[in-house]
Amino acid sequence: MKRGYVEKGTQTALVTGASSGIGECYAKQLAARGYNLIIVSRDKEQLEAVANQIREKEGVKVTVLAKDLATTTAAEELFEWTKSEGYTIDVVINNAGMFSFCDILNTPIERIKQAITLHDITNTILCKLFATDMAERGGGHILNMSSYSIWMPWPGLSLYSASKAYLKSFSVSFAKEVKEKKVYVTAVCPAGIATDLYGLSKKWQKIGLNIHALSTPKFCARRGLNSLFKHRRCVVPDWWMRILIPLLDNLPMFILRWMRGFTYKWQK
Repeated sequence: MKRGYVEKGTQTALVTGASSGIGECYAKQLAARGYNLIIVSRDKEQLEAVANQIREKEGVKVTVLAKDLATTTAAEELFEWTKSEGYTIDVVINNAGMFSFCDILNTPIERIKQAITLHDITNTILCKLFATDMAERGGGHILNMSSYSIWMPWPGLSLYSASKAYLKSFSVSFAKEVKEKKVYVTAVCPAGIATDLYGLSKKWQKIGLNIHALSTPKFCARRGLNSLFKHRRCVVPDWWMRILIPLLDNLPMFILRWMRGFTYKWQK
C-alpha cells in the first residue's frame, strides 16, 4: 500500500476548516486515501454538503461538527468531544484560519484576539492533546497550516504573518520533540492559493492561476499530505516560491513604502 494510504475505514482523520478551500481538499484527499473523517468548521450547511459528496464518492464515514475554533476553550472542547464520542484520531489537519490585511492601528481588538487564538492558541493545544494521545498509542500525524507570508512581514500583514510565523516555528520545534514517539508534525507554508480566503473575486483568482501567482487548493493539499507522510517538518508547496524567500525577507524600505501606498486601498 502506498505511503499515507490505509485500508478503507480503518483509521480516522480530523480536518478543521473543512467546509471549503484547502480544508475541503484535505478532507477529500484523505478520504480517497481510505480515512474516515471528522470535519469541523463554523458552517454546518457547507460541511454537510462536503460530507455528502465524500460519502457518495469514497464510501467512508464522515462526521460533521459545527464549531467556532477561535475561542480559548475550543481545543479542549473539541478533544473532549472526540473522546466522548469514542473516536480515535490518527491524523489531525489544523487548517482553520482567518485572513487579515490591515494595519494594526486600524484593526479591531476583537479581530486581533480571534486571529491569535485561532492560529496559535487553538492549534498549539490541539497539538498537545492529540499528540499525547497518539504517543500513547504508538504514533500519528499532525499537519499545521502556516503561510508563505511569514517571510513577508509587510505593512498590513503584521497580524496574519506574525501569527502564522509562530505556528511554523512551533511546528518545527514540536516535530523534533515528538519524533521519537513516532508522532510526525509538518508545517505547510503555501503562497497564494485560489480560494475565497483573501477576498479575491473568481475573476482575479482565475487570472492569478493563469500567471502562476496562485496555486489551486488541490495542489496545495496534495503537496501538504505527501510531505506529512514523508515526515517533513516544513514545506513550501510551490518550489518556485522557495527561491524568492531571501529577497522577500529583505526588501528595502522604499519598496515597502511604495507597496503600502499601492495596496492601502484594499486594507480592511
